[in-house]
Amino acid sequence: MASITRETNGRRTIQFVAADRKRKSIRLGKVSQRVAEAVKLRVERLAAAVIAGHSVDDETGRWVAELDDVMRDKFAGVGLVPKREAAALGTFIDAYIAGRNDAKPATLTTFKRAKKKLLGYFRADTRLRDVTPGDADAFARWLRDPAGGALSEATARKTVSIAKQVFRAAVRRKIIMENPFADLSGTVPANRQRDYFVSRDEAALVLDACPDTEWRLLFALSRYGGLRCPSETLGLRWADIDWAQNRMTVRSPKTEHHDGGRSRVVPIFPELRPYLLDAFERADDGAEHAITRYRDATQNLRTQLTKIIRRAGLEPWPKLWQNLRATRETELAEVFPAHVVSAWIGNSQAVAAKHYLQVTDEHFERAAQPAEAVQNPVQHSAADDCGTPRDAMPENDKVASRSELRPDATSGKSLKNKGMGVTGLEPVTSSV
Repeated sequence: MASITRETNGRRTIQFVAADRKRKSIRLGKVSQRVAEAVKLRVERLAAAVIAGHSVDDETGRWVAELDDVMRDKFAGVGLVPKREAAALGTFIDAYIAGRNDAKPATLTTFKRAKKKLLGYFRADTRLRDVTPGDADAFARWLRDPAGGALSEATARKTVSIAKQVFRAAVRRKIIMENPFADLSGTVPANRQRDYFVSRDEAALVLDACPDTEWRLLFALSRYGGLRCPSETLGLRWADIDWAQNRMTVRSPKTEHHDGGRSRVVPIFPELRPYLLDAFERADDGAEHAITRYRDATQNLRTQLTKIIRRAGLEPWPKLWQNLRATRETELAEVFPAHVVSAWIGNSQAVAAKHYLQVTDEHFERAAQPAEAVQNPVQHSAADDCGTPRDAMPENDKVASRSELRPDATSGKSLKNKGMGVTGLEPVTSSV
């Protein structure tokens, strides 16, 4: 139990027995007996929580959060509360980003862009606990204002999402009691207006316009294999190819933080196989990766693909690489169960429905036909399954048939496949 003592000059002090069994004092100064009684009640609750090793009730927690710096320091001095960090926004964001050693380089770049916007609206020396929910609302509106942050809806939401993460970290460190961004949505909505189905005819034109074998493989891996570019396509190794089982192991840096998401096993689809075999035949002995010429991080594969598409006589579509994956997932969804397609593409069924699966012109055409005339839409001829027919490929780029491959290539025993273990199915991530 705590007690209140009153000095002759009218100043009041609260005394209590701390967890170390020592009597400690908190000087309140000249306050009324009523105020002293209220503080005494809080002291008793805080002392009991410290001794028992549990958290204080919400009401007491809010009361502590509203203490000014002087009184907070007095309570911290006797061990009732942690010492408050008077963290400035700029300093805290820098520390937060520096501590995210689990984040990919691209994610860290996104954090730094969000930091620039936060410090463009709030001052760098703004104390975290001085940012209110109203300030957070105003910041979110400013991000979308052409005269302010001038961000698109999706980028503004992503910035709000990062701000929410930063302030949640401050809550967990007991610097602030509540997250001012808690009620704001940081979910980036799917923009289906940027969907584009890349037809097989368009894909054939682009493949013909590619400058070399590796560029054709890059494009085919995304369009007919459903791989992410550049992370998954550049990560593909010859040792990951199981020619005999017609499968390949795809390593996914984007989903490796999910349980079972480090890699997935994908079929070598008939449309993809010619380009994979062609690159295999042309690869140097001992080559590790399927793609070797375009691994430099300074190369912008999106810019290069834009030029190739224009060279093919087409207009570049939105989300160049993602729409290739989305097109492939849409095709596969016509034939295989949803869980199988998601396992091959490497996303969840919810993400597929929200961001990938598309409604195509062919769906409308089939819907207008009599029911008895509608057939399985993905029954392609052998020529279609091979993407670009063999006879249509440039003479010096034709892929050798399986019978023309050297024996060690078909058996998977070349230097490029040396050290490859038995390929087996691995569990895939449940969400992306």
